[in-house]
Amino acid sequence: MSNPNARDVESAQDLSRRLGLSFSNLALLVRALTHRSFVNEYSQAVEDNERLEFLGDAVLDFIVGAWVYNRFPEMPEGVLTKIRSALVRNDHLAKFARKLDLGRALRLGRGESASGGKNRDNLLGSAFEALIGAIYLDAGLGAVNDFVNPMLEELRESIIHEMHDHKSELQEWTQGQKLGSPRYRVVGVAGPDHAVVFEMVVEVLGEIKGRGSGSSKSAAEHAAAHDALKNLGLIDN
Repeated sequence: MSNPNARDVESAQDLSRRLGLSFSNLALLVRALTHRSFVNEYSQAVEDNERLEFLGDAVLDFIVGAWVYNRFPEMPEGVLTKIRSALVRNDHLAKFARKLDLGRALRLGRGESASGGKNRDNLLGSAFEALIGAIYLDAGLGAVNDFVNPMLEELRESIIHEMHDHKSELQEWTQGQKLGSPRYRVVGVAGPDHAVVFEMVVEVLGEIKGRGSGSSKSAAEHAAAHDALKNLGLIDN
């Protein structure tokens, strides 16, 4: 049975070229783009992307964990775990897939395609994991790292705000205690331009309550606020 939607689906070769991926084994990419609904309907399809999805999930956990560890040196282990978990949630993976316009290259069965499968978060997130699995098998961990890290960098500031808005927590407490607003002050800058680290203190009524460092002023401020909340006994870690 031929697929009537084939003309509307971007080929694996075109996707590879568009994303700047040089697959030595293009069959891996084809498999990563193949949903089980396609295999169920079209006899020429050999395997769906679920095994690659399983592998990609494990690879992403490692890649994202390493990125979080290196990008947030001021964060304790518990917060690092939460950030990693947030980044590999299916809704974030679906955002990555949409950024890559992965939906237009997915091979879906007729029913799945007609019901809008290429726009569904769960399907897109799974396809992104399968793509990561395919890149890993074809080119190794370094290639996955080079592919994923730029997308993670774009989320660095937003994920800090999403996980813990310690600055708001601290301000709410100081205002509730009628102590005014906290004041943040840069006390040091170190490192080369491409890897600068800011050292920040936060003061309440002129008294330093917390210190923190980060690769941006915003990250350093959040680290300082986090430290202040700990010092004030308002959070445990």
